[in-house]
Amino acid sequence: MRRLRLSILLLVLPFIGQAQNVFKRELSVGASFGMNFSRVSFAPRVEQKMMKGFTGGLTIRWLTENHLGLQAEINYTQQGWEENFEEQPQYKYSRALTGFEVPFMTHIYFGSNRFRFFVNLGPKIGYIFSEKTESNLNGAEPNRNNAQHDLPIQKKLDWGLCGGPGIELRTSIGHFLIEGRYYYALGDLFYSTKSDPFAKSSIQNISAKLTYLFPIK
Repeated sequence: MRRLRLSILLLVLPFIGQAQNVFKRELSVGASFGMNFSRVSFAPRVEQKMMKGFTGGLTIRWLTENHLGLQAEINYTQQGWEENFEEQPQYKYSRALTGFEVPFMTHIYFGSNRFRFFVNLGPKIGYIFSEKTESNLNGAEPNRNNAQHDLPIQKKLDWGLCGGPGIELRTSIGHFLIEGRYYYALGDLFYSTKSDPFAKSSIQNISAKLTYLFPIK
C-alpha cells in the first residue's frame, strides 16, 4: 500500500508543480520619464562632450510567456551634440535635436512576483522635427572640422538599435521600473557621399529613466 501511494504521489507531483506555475499573460500600460546623454559619432572626428536632454512618453508591455514579452513605446526625446573646445574654452557650440521615437523591443525578465531583473533589446525608429543651435562662434573656426556648424540636419529620419538592463518592483498599485539604455543609430544626420564633408554622423545616446506600468489584463 505504501509503495502504491508513493508511486501515485510521484506521478502526480509534476502536474501539481505545473499547475502552481501556470503562466498568466499580462498586458500593462504606463508612462516613463528620464534623461538622455547624447553625442554624434562624426567621421572625420569632432571633439565633443555629452549633451543632456529630456525623454518621456507612453509605454505598453505584453508578457506573452514565462520570462519573455514585448514592449513598445512612443517617446518625446531631446538629443544632439555639444562641442568641446579644450584649447579655446571661450567658445561654445551645441545643437539640440527634438523629435519622437518608437522603440519596439523584446523584454526578457527573471525574478519573483515581487522583484525582477530585466533586459530590453530591439530596433528603434524616430523623426527629428526641430533643431536649435546655441553658439558664440561668430564666424570663428576653432575645430579641425567645422562644416557641421552651417549644415542643417539633412536626414530627419532616425533609426537604429537600442537596449539595456533594468530592475522592476511589482506592487499592488502598479509596477515601478528603473532602466538604463544605450542607443546606436544606424543612419546619419548628414549626407555621406564622397563630396560631402562627413562620411559618418550617427547619434549615440545613453538614457536613464523611470517607468510606471499598470496591468490592465
